[in-house]
Amino acid sequence: MRIGRRGAAGVLAGLLAATGPGPGGRAGARAAAEDWPTRPLRLVVPFAPGGASDLLARLLAERLGPALGQPVVVENRPGAGATIGADAVAKAKPDGTTLLYGTPGPQIVNPSLMPSLPYDPERDFTPVVSLVSAPNLLVVNPALLVRSVPELIALAKARPGELTFGSSGIGASSHLAGEMLKLRAGIEVTHVPFRGSGPAIQELIAGRISFLIDTLLLFVEHRASGAVRAVAVASAHPSTLMPDLPTIAETLPGFDSAAFNYLAGPAGLPAPVVARLNAETNRILAEPGFRRRLAELGLEPIGGRPKETAATIRGEAARWREVIQAAHIRIE
Repeated sequence: MRIGRRGAAGVLAGLLAATGPGPGGRAGARAAAEDWPTRPLRLVVPFAPGGASDLLARLLAERLGPALGQPVVVENRPGAGATIGADAVAKAKPDGTTLLYGTPGPQIVNPSLMPSLPYDPERDFTPVVSLVSAPNLLVVNPALLVRSVPELIALAKARPGELTFGSSGIGASSHLAGEMLKLRAGIEVTHVPFRGSGPAIQELIAGRISFLIDTLLLFVEHRASGAVRAVAVASAHPSTLMPDLPTIAETLPGFDSAAFNYLAGPAGLPAPVVARLNAETNRILAEPGFRRRLAELGLEPIGGRPKETAATIRGEAARWREVIQAAHIRIE
């Protein structure tokens, strides 16, 4: 769901109405939302500084702080496939001052990848708002004589097991995207994991792996220099950054490996606080300047209500569970 500037005010009104009368009535709920927050917020990013999630979280925090009247401080809590940061939020006091910058890891793919988590991916969080969809890009080494998805599939079928695809690590979005391509195209290619996207890209440029599916933004300069050949956008929609490219879905209908980003808090977050956070974030997502900045990064703003965020998390979890189970991926 995409939401406009006029719609953002309606979201707040609707959510406050949905809290019901309760103690103090609807007016009391509205007053509570307007009085909150009374101290700074921390936005937990479950990854190290410098990555795409960190960048997006900081862009949001810069605007959310003034909107709420309190600073929003980005806190990086990397490790254990994003579970350390997510667990910190799950165990935080539900007063709205500790929030999670959510990516596919904490609530979407980790429950299928890891036999045990320190938190319950559904019960221990409160969905607040959907943020952006981050597209991936299928790229190959220029020496690989393919320029389209059908050509890549044909080559992989002619040489089963010989082509390789890289990733930033086992269970990473780039790994799962490659496995999705294997599953949907019915091809046999070999996965080669690396310790991060940077090394995987360098190995692709050096010609030691055949292809890679990773965050589109990572390849803008490499494509421009001719170091890699971009074959297709690995998301449901064409990219504003690379509008000349087709999507994988044009060859494999329904293919979409875009990363869903969202905002969440610990379980038990008061409804008026959720409503305030949701409405202010929707306003930010509707700002023309913010939308232009997202477009420059190749990102698609989403927005909408908390129940839609919850539904998307459940749907994404089911979609990636199919891939993870088919590929027999486990992280102990």
